[in-house]
Amino acid sequence: MICIFVNIINILEIMTEREKQQKGMLYQANDPEVLKDLYYCENECYEINQIPPSRREERMERLRKLFGKAGDGMFIVAPFFCDYGYNIEVGANFFANTNCVILDEAKVTFGDNVFIAPNCSFYTAGHPLDVELRNKKIEYALPIHVGNNVWIGGNVVVIPGVTIGDNTTIGAGSVVTHDIPSGVVAAGNPCRVIRRLEE
Repeated sequence: MICIFVNIINILEIMTEREKQQKGMLYQANDPEVLKDLYYCENECYEINQIPPSRREERMERLRKLFGKAGDGMFIVAPFFCDYGYNIEVGANFFANTNCVILDEAKVTFGDNVFIAPNCSFYTAGHPLDVELRNKKIEYALPIHVGNNVWIGGNVVVIPGVTIGDNTTIGAGSVVTHDIPSGVVAAGNPCRVIRRLEE
């Protein structure tokens, strides 16, 4: 048992903070390697948001290059903000209205035909409850997955580690704190299933 514990400690010591971040482990958020990508994306988002609506195709092309994957028919209304960009994958016919925020310290995946209303936020980043760890800029990140044919109403917040199933609607103002199944209408704080949709 002691040998296993020592091996775990040794593995943690040789892992970079970036690797820990990608594996959902606690990591140092102000590590230079982590901050380098964060600052690059911050600058990209700033520049993209300055592109006028008359040059929307240019704006979409910049976002496609920023994202890890972008399907056909993607459209995002400015302003838009994300932390890394390359952790975001969107399917075909993805639409996000104004003030969409995706804190993609971990992977955020959207399926095909996802519609997002204004002022929605997707947070993969979290902070320890332990005050001393939190004050040392220790964080963690858990992935978010949104399925196909999902409609998310205005002012919805999705927290780390949540999966939303296919063909589901999330009502406006919801705080999604746990997984939501496919084929339902769900709403509230915390978000819960209101009714099933007919097959």
